[in-house]
Amino acid sequence: MTVDTRLLIRGGRILDPGSGIDRVADLLVEDGRIAELGSPAVEGSTGWLDARGLIVSPGFVDIHCHLREPGYEEKETIATGTAAAAAGGFATVCCMPNTLPPLDSRSILDWLKQRTEREAFVNVLPIGCITVGRRGEQLADMAQLADAGAVAFSDDGDPVSSERLMRRAMERSAATGLLLIDHCEDKALSGEGVMNEGELSRNLGLKGIPRSAEEAIVARDLCLSRLTGARIHIAHVSTSGSVDLVRRAKDEGIPVTAEATPHHVTLTEDSVVRGGRHDLSPGLGGGAAPVCDANAKVNPPLRTRHDVCALVEGLRDGVIDAVATDHAPHAPADKSVGFDRAAFGISGLETAFGCLMGLVHQGDLSLRTLVSRLTEGPAKVIGRDAELGALRVGVPANITLFDPNGEWMVDSRRFASKGRNSPWHGVTLRGRVVATVVNGRLAYKDASIPWHLCGNGLVG
Repeated sequence: MTVDTRLLIRGGRILDPGSGIDRVADLLVEDGRIAELGSPAVEGSTGWLDARGLIVSPGFVDIHCHLREPGYEEKETIATGTAAAAAGGFATVCCMPNTLPPLDSRSILDWLKQRTEREAFVNVLPIGCITVGRRGEQLADMAQLADAGAVAFSDDGDPVSSERLMRRAMERSAATGLLLIDHCEDKALSGEGVMNEGELSRNLGLKGIPRSAEEAIVARDLCLSRLTGARIHIAHVSTSGSVDLVRRAKDEGIPVTAEATPHHVTLTEDSVVRGGRHDLSPGLGGGAAPVCDANAKVNPPLRTRHDVCALVEGLRDGVIDAVATDHAPHAPADKSVGFDRAAFGISGLETAFGCLMGLVHQGDLSLRTLVSRLTEGPAKVIGRDAELGALRVGVPANITLFDPNGEWMVDSRRFASKGRNSPWHGVTLRGRVVATVVNGRLAYKDASIPWHLCGNGLVG
C-alpha cells in the first residue's frame, strides 16, 4: 500500500451524488483527508494520478461481506478479502459475524480490530451477532458489542426464527441506536432447497426454495419493526414480493432499509444451467444430462427475470437503498462436490462493479444512481454518512476511480480473493475499477492509470 502525505488526483470527472457534485476537477488529499476540490497545484504533492477520462467517486461501501476470518482461513482471510475489496473499488466493508468463533463478544471484536489494523487494505467495520453463537436461543450482549465497535447486528446465514426473540432483539438494538440486519428465510419453507422453486428446478430434478420462504420473514420483520420502532434492514432481497413489501412499509413510515446484491440484479435462475440453457423439457431422454454450475448456487437463490426487473426498479426508485456484495468465498472443494451438496455463495467483490455497469450500459439504471447505491446509500444505512460515501473537504479520503467503458475479461484464477467461485469467470464486463484510495493511501491501482512521482514520493 502506498503511503502519501499529499496525493493529487488530476482531471477526473468527480461524481458524488451525496454532495451533488458532477464536474471535472482536481482533488487534493492531505494527511489522509480531502483537502481541496478544484484546481490545486502539483507542487508539494508526494505524487499524482492522471484521472483524465475517468470517474472519481467516493469510495464504495459494502455493508455485507464475508471475510471468513477467524475460523475459515482456507476460504478467505482478512488480508485476501480486503485486497479483493480494494481491487473491486470498495474502500469500506462490513464483515458478517458467521465466523468461528462468531462475532458475539467484546473479546472477539477486540481481536478482529487488532487483526484488521495489521492486515486490512481497506476499512473494516464489524457486524455483531444478534444471538450468542448465532444459535437463535439467547440474545448477545448488544450494548457491549456496540461499545466494542459493532455497526449493526445480524445472525446472517440464519434467521432469528423465534418471533418473541426477534422482538426483544429489536428492542435491544433500538436502545443502542444501531440496526438489525436480517437474513430473511423461513427454514421450514426453504427446507433442503438448492435453487429457485419453479419449472426449471422441477425439470432439473432439484429441490426448490419458494419465494414465500423469504417473503414470510420480511413481512414478520416489518410487523415487528412497526411494533417496536426499531430500524430493520432486509439483507439480499431476491423477490418481487419482498420489494413490494418494503415499498409499502416505507410508504407507511416503518424504519426499514434494504439491499440487493449484484448477482440478484443481473442474473436469473437460468445461470444455474452452465451456459444459461434451460430447454429441459422432462421426458426428452437420450440427451446428455444438463450440467449445473455450483458457482451460481447462492442463498437466497437466483430468481426469475420478473424478480430481477423488480429489484432493478427498486434500486432505481430508492426502495432498495444499497447494493451489497454478500461476498461469500469458498475453497474449491466446497463447490466441486455436485450441485446438491455444494456450498451456497459467490465470490463477488472483484466483479461487483463490472457486472452492475451492465445495467447502466443497458439503460436500466443511471450512472449517478448506481454510484449512489454504492456510496451514500450504504453509508446512510449504517449511520456513517458523515464520514463515508461522500467527497467533502475534511472527511477521510476514501476514493474510487473507475473507467465506465473499460472492458475486461473475468479470470477468477487471478482474483486477490481466495474464493474462485464466480459465475462470471470467462465473461467480458464493461466497467473497470482502476484505483482505490483508502484514508489517503493508494490501496489498489492497476497498470492502466499513470502514476507520477513528485520529489521523494514512494510507490509501494
